[in-house]
Amino acid sequence: MNPYILSTLLFGLGLGTTITFASSHWLLAWMALEMNTLAIIPLMAQHHHPRAVEATTKYFLTQATAAAMLLFASTTTAWLTAQWAIQQMTHPLPSTILILALSLKIGLAPVHSWLPEVLQGFDLTTGLILSTWQKLAPFALLLQMQPAGTTLLVILRLASTLVGGWGGLNQTQLRNVLAYSSIAHLGWMVLVLQFSPTLALLALLTYITMTSSTFLTFNLNKSTNITSLAISWAKSPALTCLTPLILLSLGGLPPLTRFMPKWLILQDLTNQDLPCTATLAALTALLSLYFYLRLSYAMTLTMAPNNLIGITPWRTHHSQLTLPLAFFTMLTLLLLPLTPSALALLSPY
Repeated sequence: MNPYILSTLLFGLGLGTTITFASSHWLLAWMALEMNTLAIIPLMAQHHHPRAVEATTKYFLTQATAAAMLLFASTTTAWLTAQWAIQQMTHPLPSTILILALSLKIGLAPVHSWLPEVLQGFDLTTGLILSTWQKLAPFALLLQMQPAGTTLLVILRLASTLVGGWGGLNQTQLRNVLAYSSIAHLGWMVLVLQFSPTLALLALLTYITMTSSTFLTFNLNKSTNITSLAISWAKSPALTCLTPLILLSLGGLPPLTRFMPKWLILQDLTNQDLPCTATLAALTALLSLYFYLRLSYAMTLTMAPNNLIGITPWRTHHSQLTLPLAFFTMLTLLLLPLTPSALALLSPY
């Protein structure tokens, strides 16, 4: 792609998300989300592969449906309550439609089925943008809405943690595994959104950090399925030693970074007299932990079958910058000691 066109598209992508952050009006937020979607469509279809074009079409149709639902719900709010403010959602009907529309945009269960199919059709760099940056704008609107504990939202929370763990068990493609991992982590974020928006934001930031390090690791190794992980030791031995720690951090094991938001979320749910919800969330986390352990086992304790013709791949020089990978890997593994600082930020004044 032409560098000038690429710069324009990336500028539009950042501008759409930034306008969403700054907007308090539903019409302006809808326009910013549309700008964001239209900027990423050419980035998705730039390789002209049939799978990429198919995934781009699915993504466009899904986002267009969610945008139509959002515009319909916001105009219904203006008709019923004579105001467009995001923070003043009082009527239950448009609030429910808006929650469903934003859930469809980010891929919360049970409106999640597009995410694994779409993510499987892209390369790992585009998948990284889709799994991290594209979650920011809809999640910012959910944070501004601060939806109450409706039955719909409780179903979305628990279904996402369950589906995200259950759906990734029998996957062999790494992008499908990461898609279901995204669904499960989004369920954890929405789980605590009603009680502590700051904690939900902390969970989102740690998710973006660890997902970035995972995508960059797989992209450096050129790994797209579990079988190709078995020859990663021949390409980058040091990174092969660190990757299981990154995956276990995604699973939420101490003393790694992701243990901090999960621990705080379970503690907050218990303080809100929701022990059953906290127990169910912790049990569904075991499902996600299983397929992270499966990936770790395939990467470190197995070897791909080789014959005399199939030789070990050469350690060729790669063009990917390793500084972002080193930075995100360090954050993924070493942030747990900052938990007291996080507690000080989360505690009410």
